[in-house]
Amino acid sequence: MVTQATHSLRWEIIDSKANFCVLDIIIPAILVDAVYKEATHSQKKITSPFGFHKRETPSAYIEQNYQVNLVEHTRGFLLKYLVINFLHNVIQQKKILVAGSPRLANITFKPNNDAHFTFDLSLFAPISFQEWRYLPFKAPKRKNYKDLDRQVESFIQEEIESKQANTTPGVNIGDWINFSITLLNEDKHPILNGHTANFWFKIGDEEPDKPAHELFLHKKNGESFCTTHGIIQDYFSNELRTNYHFAITILDIVPYTYFCFDQFKQHFRIKSNKEMYQKLIEVFSYRNDLSLRRTMVEETFKLLFSKHKFEIPNHLVLRQQKQVLTAVQNNPDYHVYRVQKDFKEVVRELAEKQIREEIFIDQLAHEEEIQVTAHDIKNYLNFTKRSRMLEFLYFRPPQTKINSQEYPILTHELIPTCLREKMVNHMIHQLTKK
Repeated sequence: MVTQATHSLRWEIIDSKANFCVLDIIIPAILVDAVYKEATHSQKKITSPFGFHKRETPSAYIEQNYQVNLVEHTRGFLLKYLVINFLHNVIQQKKILVAGSPRLANITFKPNNDAHFTFDLSLFAPISFQEWRYLPFKAPKRKNYKDLDRQVESFIQEEIESKQANTTPGVNIGDWINFSITLLNEDKHPILNGHTANFWFKIGDEEPDKPAHELFLHKKNGESFCTTHGIIQDYFSNELRTNYHFAITILDIVPYTYFCFDQFKQHFRIKSNKEMYQKLIEVFSYRNDLSLRRTMVEETFKLLFSKHKFEIPNHLVLRQQKQVLTAVQNNPDYHVYRVQKDFKEVVRELAEKQIREEIFIDQLAHEEEIQVTAHDIKNYLNFTKRSRMLEFLYFRPPQTKINSQEYPILTHELIPTCLREKMVNHMIHQLTKK
């Protein structure tokens, strides 16, 4: 058994086999009770049962009559506020070779006791990496159409002009913002011993996104404020109406109004405008409906897999198939695809390809000791602002919309995707450098 304590939260591996382990995240009772009591107190302010004046309902009455909802709410709140970030942090810091996503298996919860959040992790045996840097790699060439150069020149000029015209300070529609959330009591004091949650959030432009506009628009980088806004309450609570006080601090902003070429250069380790120009060509030059960038990544994986053979267990492929089907079902052409004779076979092949690439690149990133920084996340999100630039991302960002509304995403949920993308660039850089 392995045990580690970090900032009051603890973790244990309570079962471990060659291809599977059970990881237990333990939230100390003092934090559990702090949230449970705040949830109870919140209900006193909101509910007014027959026979009691509003705000004067005894806590004992609330706990007795709302216990099931209070327990479910506290479990869900702790999961989103503390557990998920801590889980991903443990996996990354301890370099646990997880295949696929962790799966929440069980929650053990009682007021006045430690809470246990148990996750099943599929493991994959370490891959024996060859001297892959020295493999012969011939990068695909661009098409030599003059129109491609004009398109790149036009794109650069438009984005430079957009940056010069960007005079609206603070957060605007379309921006990505990074912010921290701290749960407060009525007296505006933190109640979880300094624990905060860290998120990235896109300011959407649809009708359901208007509540987020009220909360975030025109806030400045570094600005802190307190709020009881419904969009934050709704994110943390599915079981109860709440009226919590939260402190929010804007930590960073990725403006939508222009594509940042400085971040582009950092992402690809580019030193000159000439190199930048050549790199941009990769998403303007297409052959057989594939961009030069996409072809380069595909050829890189093809070369590396020719030298690194490993079998993918069927249960991992089946789990990935479900994710592929979910993504395809959201495509407007889904009903056209599903009637094709080889639809199931194509889905399975795609699922196996995706899980193979993820396992390989995750392990190689561990081997190469590649780390993701806050700048890496910001550089990655820079590409999501333009549909053409999104083609540079082989590993696309997690879904952030639910019913056409943007929702916050925990920072640690972005890190695995950013790590894979950074590793793709590292592989290509090593294989193509002269």
